[in-house]
Amino acid sequence: MLFKELYDLWRADNSLTQAINDSHTMLDKTFAMFQESVRSLRQSDDGELQLNVYESDHVVNQFVKEVRKKVLKYLAVTGGVNIIPGLVLTSIVIDIERIGDYTKNITDLAIHHPKRLHGGEFEEDFQKIEETVTDIFQRLIPILKKSDKEAASQLIHETYWVLKRCDEIVDFFFKEENRGNTLKEAASRALYTRYLKRIAAHLLNIASSVVNPFEQIGFMAGEK
Repeated sequence: MLFKELYDLWRADNSLTQAINDSHTMLDKTFAMFQESVRSLRQSDDGELQLNVYESDHVVNQFVKEVRKKVLKYLAVTGGVNIIPGLVLTSIVIDIERIGDYTKNITDLAIHHPKRLHGGEFEEDFQKIEETVTDIFQRLIPILKKSDKEAASQLIHETYWVLKRCDEIVDFFFKEENRGNTLKEAASRALYTRYLKRIAAHLLNIASSVVNPFEQIGFMAGEK
């Protein structure tokens, strides 16, 4: 069963409609958290926050609990006749919750690295990856709302490169011959790259829920 069929089922039950609306709100909130955490780390010299990322993360966590309650209500009302919609929605909100955790990690990094973090030889890569993750957020929200399978497939195809490039950058910082960075800068850049990759990966997991049946969520074309 694909996302479009599940979406139709959700709309037919009020508790699931509320739950999917909650997931949209969660995604909006984590996008705002991502933007602020990146701004604090990459554009600010004092690590000061204009949005309380930690408080927002707490709100996202509360939404996870609310979605679970609504999924349980849906299962109780329907007698568990079709559990797949609840499983898919639970998978989506877990990914969103993890995105919130990684934006919080970026915020922690900004606090411990109060001077703005420059990417060094990877500055151009950092900028391109940040722009791409931002693009994924902006395109994913309407994709979920419309359950647009074609747009989701295109999004995955166009942005999957981010995961591989992040791995290549992290690998660079673990090489013994990498002596052009101080330990602090190398560690900060490697951690930031890793956080960007994990955020992108969870976003693409969500996109895959629109394209794939439940058992294939999180797997891209050709993966087993």
